[in-house]
Amino acid sequence: MSISELIEKLELQMERLINSIPEKLRPYFQELDSMFISKAILLYGPRGTGKTTYLLLRARENNMLYVSGDDIRLLQHPFYDLAEEILKNYSGIIIDEVHGIKDWGTIIKNMYDSFPNKKIWLSDSSSVLLRKSVADLSRRFVIIKLPLMSLREYIYFETGKILPKIENVFDQASFDIAKQILKEVDAMTYFNKYKEHGTRPLYIEGNFKEKMMNVVEKTIYYDMLSILENVSENHYGTMKAIITHLLFSKIPTVNVETMTTEWGIGKPKFYQLLQKLEDVEMINTVDYTEIKKAYTKGAKIFLADPTLYYVYEGEVENFREAFVVAMLKEKGKILASKDETKGDFAFNNLMFEVGGRNKKTKESDFVIRDDVDIPLKNIIPLWILGMMW
Repeated sequence: MSISELIEKLELQMERLINSIPEKLRPYFQELDSMFISKAILLYGPRGTGKTTYLLLRARENNMLYVSGDDIRLLQHPFYDLAEEILKNYSGIIIDEVHGIKDWGTIIKNMYDSFPNKKIWLSDSSSVLLRKSVADLSRRFVIIKLPLMSLREYIYFETGKILPKIENVFDQASFDIAKQILKEVDAMTYFNKYKEHGTRPLYIEGNFKEKMMNVVEKTIYYDMLSILENVSENHYGTMKAIITHLLFSKIPTVNVETMTTEWGIGKPKFYQLLQKLEDVEMINTVDYTEIKKAYTKGAKIFLADPTLYYVYEGEVENFREAFVVAMLKEKGKILASKDETKGDFAFNNLMFEVGGRNKKTKESDFVIRDDVDIPLKNIIPLWILGMMW
């Protein structure tokens, strides 16, 4: 197949994909629109959150050709030669799953230098993967994250209503917004459904549990392979053991001594695996201080997508704190409290507790609870954190 024939097939494929895009789109896409103004962009985020859908939407309106890096047809020609031909007739190129292309970092650098007036937009599931190969271009490439879907977005998919955002859940003025939202929808009912399947738009297609299990498998066996050196089956087993332990443990952490002994790996490698699992958005580690120390597991470790506790029928009591961490980390640095008699977490110099009906404020500024629907004094309903975007 010649390059021109391959480009024609890629054009047809892009049109088919665009034609299959559903009518309802993530409201967060509107925020992305204001960010997608640079010629060089790196878009990353967890699998299944809508990166491909968004890039396809922008492809046609920007006269760009979309290609997927894991398309085996691209192996028929040197990718640079293919891209060069594409850029003769298009304003730019979009490369999804870019790490599927061999030596892509070098190719992108050459493309960037050779076509200064053309757009180059890339996507992948890990920002570390993207930064690793274009480190010397990081000042020129705008790095943008597409986070998990919020409760606010889930309610839109379920009802068609665009509800107001709550920018700062700890601001008393936001409590009035929450009360207004409760006049529009039964937020607690939707939140209870969201807990089980609402963090990714792929839930609309059905079989959410099976799809999420596939996401976990592909993240471990495919994404990790691209950012880990000298990875072995034993390392894969260790990573799966870490995730399994976090799913079913009442205490959100791991025992390093036990796991390194059981899996026969050294502590430096174990800590590296923990860091890489965080890099690919599988876990969230909460530390005591803003400066993360080397060879540490942090204070608490949660699954980055809180719905996984329900998908695998694990320790669902950990959903609360996992959800709080997942939402707040998109807005700033969340820390674990060194003195749990004063609170569970700290965020922007505020101390707060997370729990259910019997959770007290102790000496903290706020308590976040999942058994209340309306804010009262310094009690914040858990669902409110899902309204930040």
